[in-house]
Amino acid sequence: MGSRFPSHQLSNGLYVSGRPEQPKEKAPVICSSAMPYTGGDIKKSGELGKMFDLHRKSGPLGNQPSRNTSFGGAASNSGPVSNAVGRSNYSGSISSAVPGTGGSSRTKSNSGPLNKHGEPTKRSSGPQSGGVTPMARQNSGPLPPVLPTTGLITSGPITSGQMNSSGAQRKVSGPLDSSVSMKMRTASFAHNPAVTNLNAEDGYSIKGSIPAAIMWLVALLFVVGFVAGGFILAAIHNPILLIVVVVIFGFVAALVTWNICWGTKGVTGFVSRYPDADLRTAKDGEYVKVTGVVTCGNLPLESSFQRVPRCVYTSTCLYEYRGWDSKAANTTHRRFTWGLRSMERHAVDFYISDFQSGLRALVKTGFGARVTPYVDESVVIDINPDNKDMSPEFLRWLRGRNLSSDDRIMRLKEGYIKEGSTVSVMGVVQRNENVLMIVPPAEPISTGCQWAKCMLPTSLDGLVLRCEDTSDMDVIPV
Repeated sequence: MGSRFPSHQLSNGLYVSGRPEQPKEKAPVICSSAMPYTGGDIKKSGELGKMFDLHRKSGPLGNQPSRNTSFGGAASNSGPVSNAVGRSNYSGSISSAVPGTGGSSRTKSNSGPLNKHGEPTKRSSGPQSGGVTPMARQNSGPLPPVLPTTGLITSGPITSGQMNSSGAQRKVSGPLDSSVSMKMRTASFAHNPAVTNLNAEDGYSIKGSIPAAIMWLVALLFVVGFVAGGFILAAIHNPILLIVVVVIFGFVAALVTWNICWGTKGVTGFVSRYPDADLRTAKDGEYVKVTGVVTCGNLPLESSFQRVPRCVYTSTCLYEYRGWDSKAANTTHRRFTWGLRSMERHAVDFYISDFQSGLRALVKTGFGARVTPYVDESVVIDINPDNKDMSPEFLRWLRGRNLSSDDRIMRLKEGYIKEGSTVSVMGVVQRNENVLMIVPPAEPISTGCQWAKCMLPTSLDGLVLRCEDTSDMDVIPV
């Protein structure tokens, strides 16, 4: 009885449904001898070195026959890769015969050398340990430029450093002028937002000690007293009022002159006598004085003329003496006095280790903070028309700031706070989570009247830095 479903009989006599299976052609079996592990050495790879066009400098390896195998390995090169490698761009899998499979072949994508068990080694971003060679290069695209002969790998292009593309030293058109580098360093400090540029000529000013309204009121009273005393002397010939006014005026003038001459000494004396606080017991928002050793922050400074490294505060001032017919250093320069012609003062954030508690606090003197420095400056060099050519460094320093070096009597002073120096800081304690900081106060602090020294009250604006002359003082190594 016929059926609409086809069926066929197998070789054992059993009938099964379906059409008989068409005989398939067997795939050709590629047999090759097993290649021992070479460890990535080109000398032991046989035809592999020829395939990559890598030439052996030491010649053929003795007593080592060449084998034509399809084993894919990589060569370990510690030097630069030649441009000939770029001609052998290939991608795909390499078939190799594995022993113990009975003549069957397995196809693997070998992206690196094999380990001792015949399995591909794992890729890693760092150097390989032991005897395993670095991972193989997948030549599926163009190769990068040839590295310099040093073998140093950089993050930028080769032509961005001091070497050209061939690894040779890049030529410069001429020697770099020290004045140009000085200008660049000065401009970098002046325009860096983390650096505070201090433009005040001196930390003490009589105008800041006495309010302007009081000064005008006292001057008006003296004018009225002199007019009244002169009128009484002319009318009734009684000089008592005029003598009293003259004595009072002389006392006030002497007091003002005394404060102008010794005002800075009075402020530094006040800072020295102010008691040191213990940061362990200091409250948040309390005005304290801390004395300790200085440590640089993220941005250390360098002094302008002497180039003292790792400083937290630098000050370089150029003064000129004005005679009867000499030029003035500034608009307010009077004759027969020293006038300020140029000033460079910078301050940055730093750390201070308190002597009382041993704690370390961050002093916020950078980023445009209000700072009042009382740092002693030492005379670096004195220049007059007779010896102005004896210091080429000073002449280069002047040229770097576009200052003339004509016949003038000049004096250069420099002060700095170097890392390891002992400094006294007056400011407000601020605790922010686990960070202990000393910040400028919101309002100026008055020193009050010092009657024993005939000193008028002085306002201390911002953070107060006090450091003695560090030119001849040894600093503590940190």
